[in-house]
Amino acid sequence: MLYAKRLSEGEARKLFQQLIDAVDYCHNKGVYHRDLKPENLLLTSNGNLKISDFGLSALRKPGDMLSTKCGSPSYVAPELLVNKEYDGAAADVWSCGVILFELLAGHLPFDDSSLMNLYKKISRAEYKFPEWFTENQKKLISGIFDPNPKRRLTVPEIIENEWFQKDYVPTCGNDSDEKIHLDDVKAAFDSIEENVKDTKILKSSSFINAFQLIAMSNDLDLSGLFEEKDNNKQKTNNFKIKMHAKQGMTKCRSHVDMSAEVIEVAPTHCVVEISRSAGELGPYTEFCKSLTSQLIEESGDSSQRKESEVDCIERKSIKESEGSTRINDHRDYSPS
Repeated sequence: MLYAKRLSEGEARKLFQQLIDAVDYCHNKGVYHRDLKPENLLLTSNGNLKISDFGLSALRKPGDMLSTKCGSPSYVAPELLVNKEYDGAAADVWSCGVILFELLAGHLPFDDSSLMNLYKKISRAEYKFPEWFTENQKKLISGIFDPNPKRRLTVPEIIENEWFQKDYVPTCGNDSDEKIHLDDVKAAFDSIEENVKDTKILKSSSFINAFQLIAMSNDLDLSGLFEEKDNNKQKTNNFKIKMHAKQGMTKCRSHVDMSAEVIEVAPTHCVVEISRSAGELGPYTEFCKSLTSQLIEESGDSSQRKESEVDCIERKSIKESEGSTRINDHRDYSPS
């Protein structure tokens, strides 16, 4: 289900009612979708809503906690951004709230070109209501967008909401007479959570998603970026230097003027961006290759201590062009 503009209140309410009924049905069967978004919602010719794509779903008993981080960035719940177990039902409710907001507003509540800024907005529930939102709509969405999953509205509470109840006709569980047994559902999912935990990232793999990358290292735990620090706020230490050939050497056949900017992206990670301002390209390219080899060699010891990060650390991190190159420095030190 994709749309280019906002829907009327009546149209949005009808679709949201069907969505909540469908999610409630899944949760009662112990199924948690974990990737609810418009792209995974289908509409029949009669306007009835269907949920599709259960590839990231989990089968659990009510109250059991989940651990795998998954979902689509703009629709993911805040508790999935930190290395903690979470309630699958509460995570699905958050995604339903994002869909409702999008139906009524015509745009996402949490959106940013920077993934890190997007996650910060989600974790702090930073969003703005359009001026045409009614008080009942704001009250319902505010209850869903509670960063604390324990205080967040549940599916039964949403169904009892005044705005939700208007013209509400509960949806039947199935359109057909075919009975679905829980054993068949379990067989279909085939212990997804256990398989995910037992699966190891192969060294030959050339692709990992953002959630796998976060889980690979404590250094990339996003929780520290979202928690407010009262007193000891550390400022990022960034600096830039320029390197010129010594006087008397400019007459040599080859010389290079360069500038290097060090950007701290985490307490133990920094990015060094080197650019050529003058001189020949050949010596500049050789310098970049030599520096890259040294960084890889020096990071060898730390790589052995972090076997799960070997693939990421050993990849070349230099993007070369005629005028500039960027080096990702993964050595365990803070720039001074």
